[in-house]
Amino acid sequence: MLKNHLQEGRVEAGCDEAGRGCLAGPVVAAAVILPPDFCNELLNDSKQLTEKQRDKLRPVIEQEAVAWAVAFVSPEEIDQINILQASILAMHRAVEQLHVAPEFLLVDGNRFNPYPGIPHKCIIKGDATYMPIAAASILAKTHRDEYMCRLAHEYPAYNWEHNKGYPTRDHRLAISAHGVTPHHRMSFKLVDPQLSLF
Repeated sequence: MLKNHLQEGRVEAGCDEAGRGCLAGPVVAAAVILPPDFCNELLNDSKQLTEKQRDKLRPVIEQEAVAWAVAFVSPEEIDQINILQASILAMHRAVEQLHVAPEFLLVDGNRFNPYPGIPHKCIIKGDATYMPIAAASILAKTHRDEYMCRLAHEYPAYNWEHNKGYPTRDHRLAISAHGVTPHHRMSFKLVDPQLSLF
């Protein structure tokens, strides 16, 4: 069972990102403040859930959260500042958009740049430990997936509606065959030299 908070009685926002390992598309982060008594048996780390379960949880989180926000960092920005800094920037942007100011940030992972005026704690596997982080992981993932599915209509050759920009074999083969798009991250190794088209 996930924990509701790190410290009772404090306004805590969970922060997480999605799309860090992708070859194309933005990195997306979410920040979520849940009510102190929030409870949902299905809520878990987004990677442990099916797409259908994530899609079912998203409206529940968005309706019941005290506050939530989602933020994007573009492929161009990722190429300029690197993916780690871009992931942290996306989380900062999400926190900035919250209409309720959190007193503390629960951040998934082990790296974060302090957000001005708000203390934080990095928690490895935080999305499988704390509800606000799990909720943030679901919003980041579902909003990003939805965006990649929209892009897939413009660039059908890359199969983004299925691979969501991750480095699957079919995605790398499409890059080899059709080249890159404005949505690819040029600082990433886009084509595996061991992949043969034959």
